[in-house]
Amino acid sequence: MTAGCIAGCRTLERPGVGSVQGLPGVVIAHSPARSGLYIGSPSIAVLPNEDYIATHDFFGPNSDEHRQAISRVYRSSDRGRRWTWIADIRGAFWSTLFVHGGQLYLLGTDRHYGRVVIRRSVDGGVHWTQPLGSTTGVLRSDAEYHGAPVPVVEHQGRLWRAVEWRNPPKAWGVNYRAGVLSAPVDADLLDAASWKSTRFLSSDRSWNGGDMGAWLEGNVVVAPDGRLVNLLRVDTQGLPERAAWVSIDGPEEDLRFDSRDGFIALPGGSKKFTIRFDPRSRRYWTLASVVPLGWEPAGKPARTRNTLGLVSSPDLTTWSVRCHLLHDPDRDHVGFQYVDWLFDGDDLIAVCRTAFLDGLGGAHSAHDANFLTFHRIRRFRELSPGDSVPISRFNPSIQARSP
Repeated sequence: MTAGCIAGCRTLERPGVGSVQGLPGVVIAHSPARSGLYIGSPSIAVLPNEDYIATHDFFGPNSDEHRQAISRVYRSSDRGRRWTWIADIRGAFWSTLFVHGGQLYLLGTDRHYGRVVIRRSVDGGVHWTQPLGSTTGVLRSDAEYHGAPVPVVEHQGRLWRAVEWRNPPKAWGVNYRAGVLSAPVDADLLDAASWKSTRFLSSDRSWNGGDMGAWLEGNVVVAPDGRLVNLLRVDTQGLPERAAWVSIDGPEEDLRFDSRDGFIALPGGSKKFTIRFDPRSRRYWTLASVVPLGWEPAGKPARTRNTLGLVSSPDLTTWSVRCHLLHDPDRDHVGFQYVDWLFDGDDLIAVCRTAFLDGLGGAHSAHDANFLTFHRIRRFRELSPGDSVPISRFNPSIQARSP
């Protein structure tokens, strides 16, 4: 296995790994495959007292994801070295943690294709408000909504967050309509009346030369010219991986997309990603499940999640892999995916939905993760391709083994 980092792990800290050989990062949570509860939707926030908070939800055959999903909350008071489980939240799925006005919020849906709900905690994530109606956190209950732990961005006096409307409510992906919710920064965020919605924009399977399965899990980000953009993951059958550049005209306006030039090449763009802008480097950054040279899949690139890359861009349109951070040769059963992260001085701190060997049969699949792990990427601005972990050659016999 080559999961980890070269140069004595200068790039990633790995304290607290425990007895799982080769598992990178600090284990926050473990749910073995036999439980039928898979770990999804990692999110991270830093409280005003500098404690770290992390969340994930459960999906899979023994979960309540389609009725009343459960998210779990953890806290670290030592910069991510050790974590404590502090709460369970019933009715929280695909949710983003964020801090605003010194208070902690969790924004997502209440189940798989559910209502949009928001909660607030004033004690660091132990206790949360309950979304019982339109004035206590139920923001949208008129349709089926989809999402992920994507960024909440402050811009021009408002908070913005992408969401998808599933219409018509059948099948996967092709019926996801891209939209954005926003509220004034000084509003009561638990009151649905504070939030406005853009019009929702559908996709078309004829786009991208006919290779357009879906768009989803959008990132609101401020472009270099000050325009607000929703960059969405694009599900395709082939490479290169792409994201869709959708312009946001205003809180209640149309989203605009030009299929002729709206697709940009983004390594890892067929899997969920989080994009943030770094004022110090004047660059945009993401941690993405990339497809390195020699690992081009015969099927969808979205199924290749065994390599985590540090990816950056000066302008949101031209992206490159700065460094390969993690890699394992087992593409079918190992996944480093759905990474949510934040800047922390010279470092990045991140939480990852990790599928890995655990001595109990491993993960059900690369997609169906059995770990939530924490990572610190040290001095990320200095990293280059020379700091990458070795990338193994593709070996079909490894992929054929049972989990």
